[in-house]
Amino acid sequence: MLSAITAGAMMLTSLSAPAATLQSAPPPPEQMEIAVVSANGSGCPKGTAVVTVSPDNKAFTVAYSNFIAQVGPEAKPLDYRKQCQLSLDVKVPEGFTYAVATADYRGYARLEKGAFAQETAFYYFQGKSSTTKSQNRFDGFWDDEWQITDKVPLVSTSFLPCGDKRYLNINTELKVFADKAPKGTTSFITMDSADGNLETIYRVSWQKCPV
Repeated sequence: MLSAITAGAMMLTSLSAPAATLQSAPPPPEQMEIAVVSANGSGCPKGTAVVTVSPDNKAFTVAYSNFIAQVGPEAKPLDYRKQCQLSLDVKVPEGFTYAVATADYRGYARLEKGAFAQETAFYYFQGKSSTTKSQNRFDGFWDDEWQITDKVPLVSTSFLPCGDKRYLNINTELKVFADKAPKGTTSFITMDSADGNLETIYRVSWQKCPV
């Protein structure tokens, strides 16, 4: 069973000015389409990130197959940090706009006592200064699957402006630090879904645009 427990507190901050909370609208009947414009970073080499849209238009998933950060005798110096920036072309049905409402991150961690890991995510639309950030920490000893749910504040700046055509950018990062772990030991954290079971799930909220 996936563990929903984190060893550190979750932080979610919006770098934009506060705005009034908006009410969600039902998903549009037409299917939204998502194309991966680019996937850059050491956590998502070419061909290792796959995006799928749910049939009910309420979510899309990202499956990684080579997203692992590690430290230890067999690790290279830069392996402690892995990062992936996805640029997504989201084609929404006419008359609607959307925002990322929640994100479920899943993976596996094997951390020696004294080691710790961090998972960080940023969400923003291309060309917009408004950015949402979340960060989570895991402390060793840890040898289990992990799961984190980020809840994004649904304010006006969270939604793509009606009529705009901007890519959705999602930047995720994994870091692991040996810190006080015994020398010569290996610790790692992964968002790897090679078995097809550990997908990152992004749930969207919809708004109808003014006629």
